[in-house]
Amino acid sequence: MNIKHRMRVIFVMVIAAMTGLNVCSEEQGTATNLPAMNQNLTQMESMQNTTESIRKKEQLNMWMTANGHRFEVILEDNVTTQALIAQLPVTLHLEELNGNEKHGQLSGTLPTDEKRLGIIHNGDLMLYGNQTLVVFYKTFSSIYSYTQIGKLKQPEELQKVLGSGNVGITFNKD
Repeated sequence: MNIKHRMRVIFVMVIAAMTGLNVCSEEQGTATNLPAMNQNLTQMESMQNTTESIRKKEQLNMWMTANGHRFEVILEDNVTTQALIAQLPVTLHLEELNGNEKHGQLSGTLPTDEKRLGIIHNGDLMLYGNQTLVVFYKTFSSIYSYTQIGKLKQPEELQKVLGSGNVGITFNKD
């Protein structure tokens, strides 16, 4: 949390406390107003958590560009994704594999949390091992384990855009 944000929260809390004290002096005692003051503080904390959550979600997307087409990627909230975001922009030469995916090697390794998903979906973006980025353009069942990175928002045209051979793909934040 940065200093400006902390100052803003403290200012709001002081105003809320002063308002509560003012109301208390006009009432018969302070005990009856404490629940209302606690409720206000709880609401403020909830709003702050929601705002931070929204900011975090805003940071958890990126764009994939292939053959002049741009796809939004909704990212998973994990350390692998955060490590990938830190490397952006990234351009990779992805090779065709199995008629359902394109894969390419990142310049460095990423942390992993591999899971056997069973079903791979059109538009899934995953990490195989700790350095191979994979874009899936067909839905199929799989026995392999991957670390989930994200999903392309509208993958309907993905197979057509990627084509049947190898392709250059760029990932960036904007």
